[in-house]
Amino acid sequence: MGKRRGGRELLRSLSKKQKKHLREFGEEHPFYDKVSGRPEETQICELSDDSDKSSQESDSETEVEQVSGYHKLLATLKTSPESESEEEEDESESEEAGESEAEMGSEGSQETGEAEEGKEETNDVPEEEEATDTAEQMLSQEQADGTDTPCDPHHGVIEEFTDVKHESEFSLETNFMEEESGDCNADRKDSSSSQALPEDPFKQHMDKELEEKEIEKMSTLPKTSSQSQWPRLGQVVFSSTLEKQKTFKADKEFDVKQLHLHKPLESTWPKVNKQFLSTADKPTDSSFTPLQRELFCVMNSYRDLFYPERNALTNGEEIRHAYCLHALNHVLKANAQVLSNNARRRDRKPGTDTDAHRDQGLTRPKVLMIVPFRECALRIVHILISLLEVNDKKKIDVSNKKRFKGEYGSDPEEKPPNLKRPEDYEAVFAGNIDDHFRIGVAILQKSMRLYAPFYSSDIIIASPLGIRTVIGAEGEKKRDFDFLSSIEILIIDQADIYLMQNWEHVLHLMKHINLLPLDSHGVDFSRVRMLNLNNWAKYYRQTLLFSALQEPQINSVFNKHCFNYMGQVAIRNVPLTGSISHVVVQLPHVFRRLEADSVTSVIDGRFQFFIDKVLPEYRDAIMSHTLIYVPSYFDYVRLRNYFKKEDLNFTHICEYTKKAAVCRARRFFLKGEKQFLLFTERFHFYKRYTIKGIRNLIFYELPTYSHFYSEICNMLKATDSGVDATWTCTVLYSKYDAQKLAAVVGIDRTAQMLQSKKNVHLFVTGEND
Repeated sequence: MGKRRGGRELLRSLSKKQKKHLREFGEEHPFYDKVSGRPEETQICELSDDSDKSSQESDSETEVEQVSGYHKLLATLKTSPESESEEEEDESESEEAGESEAEMGSEGSQETGEAEEGKEETNDVPEEEEATDTAEQMLSQEQADGTDTPCDPHHGVIEEFTDVKHESEFSLETNFMEEESGDCNADRKDSSSSQALPEDPFKQHMDKELEEKEIEKMSTLPKTSSQSQWPRLGQVVFSSTLEKQKTFKADKEFDVKQLHLHKPLESTWPKVNKQFLSTADKPTDSSFTPLQRELFCVMNSYRDLFYPERNALTNGEEIRHAYCLHALNHVLKANAQVLSNNARRRDRKPGTDTDAHRDQGLTRPKVLMIVPFRECALRIVHILISLLEVNDKKKIDVSNKKRFKGEYGSDPEEKPPNLKRPEDYEAVFAGNIDDHFRIGVAILQKSMRLYAPFYSSDIIIASPLGIRTVIGAEGEKKRDFDFLSSIEILIIDQADIYLMQNWEHVLHLMKHINLLPLDSHGVDFSRVRMLNLNNWAKYYRQTLLFSALQEPQINSVFNKHCFNYMGQVAIRNVPLTGSISHVVVQLPHVFRRLEADSVTSVIDGRFQFFIDKVLPEYRDAIMSHTLIYVPSYFDYVRLRNYFKKEDLNFTHICEYTKKAAVCRARRFFLKGEKQFLLFTERFHFYKRYTIKGIRNLIFYELPTYSHFYSEICNMLKATDSGVDATWTCTVLYSKYDAQKLAAVVGIDRTAQMLQSKKNVHLFVTGEND
């Protein structure tokens, strides 16, 4: 601690010019050296004839290093004539003050004896060592060795993790291919040995140079689409703005070698994915399930993908494994290209063209994964680690693994016992369900660094709330979104859950991705791809969107914020049977259609239709025990205010209601002390309580999740028998609810109901009708 404090005190005592010289040269200026009174002996040494030549060569080398194109470009960005003049004035003032202090110090040192001069000479060396090491100490020692420093996830902004030791180890600019894979020419060997195979999709996608005419077409012309039927995915819609391409078909069979996977992934992927494989799979494609094979076929072509049939119970994990393989394959290829070009640039002859080595973006992060909970991030990191470990003997070096497990893991004892919830609820809310997090991951072939700073990371895993707190809003001082400028793969998993959290965070992210950065962040512009310099990164970004349902808001993100020049692939399967077939109680269903001229007018039209035509039928005391299911929180607030204004006998439960108030409302509704119960969809999503005492159901709007319809209807069986004949169920819908309606009643009934303007009466007997 004494050495550390001494270095800080030394920094505080230095002037601005001394600090600047210390940063540039790593030592103090010779002018401030403490001189003793002893005369120094002059030594005469003879120089050889070749000394002039060597000195000229060394001078020329230093001049080339000092005046590089990168430093010139940075100087134009970060400095201005006004700032330079101000710095010169400050430096001149500090020089005058330093000279006066040096004169006073020299006079005082002459008056003291030779004993004090000896002390000064012995103390001079440690001070210089402390001064040179101060910059690294300020970064590394404050982190307590910089490995497992905890952070508080509840703060608005989590401090960026800094670790000087691992920073240099994971830096792409200072490493070379032979240090990573043991062979500098590995990239060349791969290219020569795979001439018979088709071109690598990674190189084919990233190396293509678009023209301005093509950019104008994508921004002005509409997309042309074509449909095809795939064995596992079903109806696939391919759309593109550029020239009409052939129908995109799935490869029935393919070998792992044809996928151009990075070398370690070819051996690790079959082992990691073994848990999802069955004995019925063919030996030729035994490393992929039928679903993974078709999904990865789309991913590996670098087209945008929207898959709205993700299910946490059935296919959620195998989809996660598939996109983790694609993301890691992309990162390893991109990093290998940079490391290989580092060696080539080091060995190149002077005067050669350097534009051939453009292999980077304006910032390092390449992949952004948006997931809802910390448990999802934990599983992704475990998959990445297992994909990098070739065998049990060759374990990769994962920094800060202990800290990661502590912050993203969960304690099994925290789960309250004896709580019965549906299976899909247990699958979605398993583990740590904190939704405010973000973590950077830096990856090389044999090592991984967790909690890396964003600008030193290859993959960023975050929740919508976690990334929103970093991006900030207009007018905020502390906001940053430059790290999103060069994202090449965007993965949004479980997008339907964000509808239950805050969809505005997703829209805010899409507005700030692939924008030009406000600062250079130390990038070497001679290595930046032209597509990034032209601000065309969004036309190269691949977006992978996975959801459990087809929702207009999710479709809007895929249609309006995805600009990939390779085109988009969307799965558009229509439900043949709806969730109404899973209702096990005998219940009459009345679907009442309301008319609206536009999507924006549906909100007001539904409210007026409800208070004018539906609510008067339930005001009678006979129609007690009425539950009103409201999907939107804004509609819930509007109805609650109206019920209070009309002084109706009601109670209400929403996601913000405290536990005591929820218990009180459920008891009042069960005993009949309150006639109406306003019930929000988000509360049902997060709690899944069984509401007892329901006799009359009103769906103010169709549920977002179709299986919620059958769950709410089946709550009536918890009511005492003997009053079955009075059970009713009323559903409000409009022509803009076609997708939700099809998920509830099926596609055939939906077509009939949309054509007919009359109310539709259905009676479900508990069987699939």
